[in-house]
Amino acid sequence: MSANHYSVSAADVLIAGAGLTGLTAGLLLARAGHRVLLVDGDPSAPPGVPAGAGTGWNRAGVRQFHQPHLMLPRWHRHLRTALPDVLEALSSAGAESVNLLHLSPESVTGGWAAEDERFDTLAARRPLLEAVLADVAAREPRLRVLRPVHITGLLTTGSARGLHVAGLRTRCGDLVAGLVVDALGRHTQVPRWLEHTVARQLPTEQQASGFVYYARQFRSPSGGMPLGHGPVLTHHESVSVLTIPQDKGTYAVALVGAAKDPAIRTLRHEDAWTTAARRYPTSAAWVADGIPISPVAPFGVGADVRRRLVDSDGPAATGIIALGDSRATTAPLLGRGATLGLLQALVLRDVLADRPDDPATLIDRVETGIGREVGPWVAASWSFAKHRAAELDAAAAGTAYETVDPAWHGTRALLAGAQRDPVLARCASAIGGLLDAPADLLARPDVAARLVARRAS
Repeated sequence: MSANHYSVSAADVLIAGAGLTGLTAGLLLARAGHRVLLVDGDPSAPPGVPAGAGTGWNRAGVRQFHQPHLMLPRWHRHLRTALPDVLEALSSAGAESVNLLHLSPESVTGGWAAEDERFDTLAARRPLLEAVLADVAAREPRLRVLRPVHITGLLTTGSARGLHVAGLRTRCGDLVAGLVVDALGRHTQVPRWLEHTVARQLPTEQQASGFVYYARQFRSPSGGMPLGHGPVLTHHESVSVLTIPQDKGTYAVALVGAAKDPAIRTLRHEDAWTTAARRYPTSAAWVADGIPISPVAPFGVGADVRRRLVDSDGPAATGIIALGDSRATTAPLLGRGATLGLLQALVLRDVLADRPDDPATLIDRVETGIGREVGPWVAASWSFAKHRAAELDAAAAGTAYETVDPAWHGTRALLAGAQRDPVLARCASAIGGLLDAPADLLARPDVAARLVARRAS
């Protein structure tokens, strides 16, 4: 739907950003009975995107649009319950069913076991994911999508001490809603607009990413995946390796190194990249089986950010909620962004279902719910990224990384054990897939005994 047809529009919920989190939140809220308006600054997908999985479609507002994406088992589990038609549409468009545990060889997993289906997910390139979600959204009666809409600021009422966000200002006019959702992603301007209006700085934390990604796309000549060689993510002295299943017999391999390492920059050259990929068992197998369909695509993230629109004085404004990367970013290395965005959207849907009696109560309940359901995963993701980046920096400097953090020593023991022990392999996959909290698994007596044995060996 063209944005030029609307200068003013009323909705229950106005979502800024039609990426994976924004589209998913829009569908969830619309099916919960809310009138939802979703706006995005980029044009719609051209015809035929699912068939070509994004050839010719560029999203200026999403720098990582053509980088590999991983949809975790937790994402798959919730969509199977809340939006099963989205999974069906993705499968029909060519997304591949894959079990992330059984990407590893049977010598590691011990073969199929009861409940291993919990590691199932769908694999697809980002353009196909977005195009299918947008197509489903276009058919949803309570959901309207306007593109392209350039957002210029917030429409507010009240004073700085009692500010309420009533909508968005755009080049097409003011858009009015009962609740505004910021799903604009890593580069959202909403906190800056709010800070300017209320004349106070909002809580923000930053952690230098330290990673640079060199990814390449492949097509399997047989149409199948090169399964049985190792998990999605493996770690080596100077690089981490991502092997990502995708749609229609395609897959991606990414070599991830320290941004400070001068040697890693040679990986932008295809010959150097291929030579390096052949050094590591998992990537070597995936490269050997595939036909390259893209050049090497470098991608770096300057810093991960956690933002809050609430401080010790309360919310900077009522009427606005941040979801997904607008709230907290995590290292793409872990592939958690879309799943964490979905979990936050589910919290918002459930809070709205209780019909909070005032805007401040709504903000408080959403903040509390997201803090409970998502906060620990964000904290764990930041901790992992900090330690792994420090390991890579140390390797680049020719030194050993040392830390007194017992959680990191436990993580390293688990990852090492997961390469040989079926129980630990399932634990590592459950944590990586956001299915089980690390503390819950590590407290199990059988897991603790295996980890003690690993440390002693």
